[in-house]
Amino acid sequence: MALLDVFSTSQSKNAKAPRGTSQVDDMDILDKLKQEHDEVKELLGRLVDSEKAAERTALLKKIKAALVPHVRAEEKVVYDAIIARKDKDSKIDGNEGYLEHAHADMALKKLGTIKPATSPEFTAGAKVLKELIEHHVKEEESNVWRDVRKAFDSEARIEMNRKFEAAKKKVKVA
Repeated sequence: MALLDVFSTSQSKNAKAPRGTSQVDDMDILDKLKQEHDEVKELLGRLVDSEKAAERTALLKKIKAALVPHVRAEEKVVYDAIIARKDKDSKIDGNEGYLEHAHADMALKKLGTIKPATSPEFTAGAKVLKELIEHHVKEEESNVWRDVRKAFDSEARIEMNRKFEAAKKKVKVA
């Protein structure tokens, strides 16, 4: 799900990016992930709260469009980088992230098959997806981000974000 609101933590709000770059090019990967986590959390809240089939269907489509590229790029750029580290905790955190993404993938896929979107089953599925994502984000923002901060300086994290953005563009959402 390509959620590309641009802001920069490495420059002041009113500063312009250097010629030939954009502010997204200078964003720390952790800031970008936080931004996208917050955007998906808001969409999931609206999905759970909605009682209209058309709105739920549209929200599910937006969530899928945002989430699928995010998780695939995050796995490739962030999780693979921390799994490659020598310390056991980083390897565990990265692998746990992969497993939690797989569970979210299954819940998202299942939710897409439930008709009508106003059914109690869809409501339950939406709540489960929201809870899975919220649990995952809470752990990731604590454990994985600790690993990233420990292993990569700010310049490396900016480069990770560039790779993350490029990887998201390569993901096809079915």
